Amino acid sequence: MSGAAATLDEAAVRSRMRAGDFSGALELLAPDEPGADSHRLYLAAVCYRFQGDSAQAENCLNRILAQDPEHGHALQERGHLCRDRGDADGALRAYAYACRANPSLVASFRGQLAILEARDNREAAARVRAQLAHLEDLPRPLVAVTDLLARGRLLQAETLCRRFLQESPRQVEGMRLLAEIGQRLGALEEAEFLLESAAMFEPENIAARIDYVRVLGRRQRFAAAREQAARLRGEHPGNPQLESLHAVQCLQAGDYDAALEGFAAVLEQMPGDPVTLTARGHALKTRGDGDDAVAAYRAALDSSRHYGEAWYSLANLKTYRFDDGDISSMSELLQDADLVTADRVFLCFALGKALEDRRDFADSFARYAEGNRLKRSASHYDADAVTRELAAQREYCSASLFSGLSGAGAPANDPIFIVGMPRAGSTLLEQILSSHSQVDGTQELPNVLAMSQQLRRRRVGDDVPGYPAVLEALKPDELRALGEQFLADTGIHRHGAPRFIDKMPNNFRHIGLIHLMLPNARIIDARREPMACGFSNFKQLFAEGQEFSYDLADTGRYYRDYVALMAHWDTVLPGKVLRVQHEDVLDDLEGQVRRMLDFLGLPFEESCLRYFETERAVRTPSSEQVRRPIYRDAKQQWHNYAAWLEPLRDALGESLVPATSTPDSPSADIH
Repeated sequence: MSGAAATLDEAAVRSRMRAGDFSGALELLAPDEPGADSHRLYLAAVCYRFQGDSAQAENCLNRILAQDPEHGHALQERGHLCRDRGDADGALRAYAYACRANPSLVASFRGQLAILEARDNREAAARVRAQLAHLEDLPRPLVAVTDLLARGRLLQAETLCRRFLQESPRQVEGMRLLAEIGQRLGALEEAEFLLESAAMFEPENIAARIDYVRVLGRRQRFAAAREQAARLRGEHPGNPQLESLHAVQCLQAGDYDAALEGFAAVLEQMPGDPVTLTARGHALKTRGDGDDAVAAYRAALDSSRHYGEAWYSLANLKTYRFDDGDISSMSELLQDADLVTADRVFLCFALGKALEDRRDFADSFARYAEGNRLKRSASHYDADAVTRELAAQREYCSASLFSGLSGAGAPANDPIFIVGMPRAGSTLLEQILSSHSQVDGTQELPNVLAMSQQLRRRRVGDDVPGYPAVLEALKPDELRALGEQFLADTGIHRHGAPRFIDKMPNNFRHIGLIHLMLPNARIIDARREPMACGFSNFKQLFAEGQEFSYDLADTGRYYRDYVALMAHWDTVLPGKVLRVQHEDVLDDLEGQVRRMLDFLGLPFEESCLRYFETERAVRTPSSEQVRRPIYRDAKQQWHNYAAWLEPLRDALGESLVPATSTPDSPSADIH
């Protein structure tokens, strides 16, 4: 694919298209050649449409959208085809989908507006007209930035946006776009600064202030986010969007009563709103009110059976079981060609779980695979880049680095980091340890990742990326300041215990940084058998991040890179990390609890064995499972799918997956 795209002379193609020589352009594009990429196919579809060959144009678009259902330009082109053949309904849907996928597409907004005005649909036309006016008012460079963002070209978008803001430093829409780019790149602190400034420059700009609230929430500055949301709500009483925004911030801050009160206020104005009902279900689930959460999710589906997130939220309870009617409904919905991709993804994962519970493993895997394929098509995950990033940690975080900076950092031993792969049992370990009187459980904190992004923007020399190379240049007082900043910023999550847990799994990439800034912190590596862990990731739809999980080969490679990096930490920081195998916890709970508490320097407490009685909010997908005593249901689940997991097994390699871990006849359990 990349070979064909690399030889494309796009300037020549566009020159012929402008001259009306569409046959000549198609000769250069060669769309029928194997490996023709989506850009070639899109240009070819445009040429075929202008030639009047709608069948060939549709064929090109189908090939694009089969791989990338959110390809905005292809959806727009489909809208043009529908319009030209008189299919106004099809055109309206395609244009609407195109605008959702890529809000820079002026032609799609205009196409919608023409159809809506012809139908005298004044309310919908007014909404589209306002969106079109906003887009047409944007400076052209920002329209281009919006397009690049939609296509995942973040670095190009960042360069163009920064160049624009150098000329117009107080242009709020430019600041909002650069903040969005920053959030996608993990630069949350810069995004917060940009949005705080934008809200100050234009306090009447509600969109900018909503963005500011949300970035505060993403930085887990929940008190500030709640305060800003309350201020907005007070300035615009009766606005359901702002009421909902405030309720979500209350939920994030752990004030479930205020959150539920806010969602109730929204539902008074918008009865049956599926988004609000589902958010209400999330609040109830996190608080531990499983039955009421189910009722909220079911109410959302009663209002809108197409709302995929509500279906998936039921599946994600892990303990919920769908009935025959539910399975028929989900299967029927997935046959609807007009179902938007986001809802389709949710439904694929939900139906996969429902069929797994029925032991229909072949169809279950097909649904999981389709959901993952759709997610992977919209992802810009680069497995090679991740491998290089983790190799850089091994290169720069050497034993000599740590010995040279011995004694640096903040001396506090408050933090306990639980790291590793997602779905490896970290939530169970957190629940066990947070049942101890001297330990606060928190959640997956983003602070270390944010610090690494800040350091990444620093440079050691003209050509050397800042992080992790910059660790060699940091002074002891800088490292101490970083440690103290971490302790200060995470204080909001603590409830008075002398120790607290940060269970962000991705922190395994940054153990070097953690040790340098917090040398007395304790680190636990939650490890799970690789095939079980890999498959569990594949069938889990994560809210964000963990993009490796949408492909079995990527998952296996990521696990392999993780194991290699953890082995490096064991070598250069001997004794720093305690490895806890999930299967050992299941087989010997008390022995592993005593082992962890000894490592942490804490006395044994019986409450850690009765962790399922501890009342606390749990935000991860395992929230319902850790409220039950030890169970072994999931230990061998992957064996039911072994016939389809060869890409995972191959990527892990023989050193991680010995032959004895694979059943002799996996198909016997499946069929």
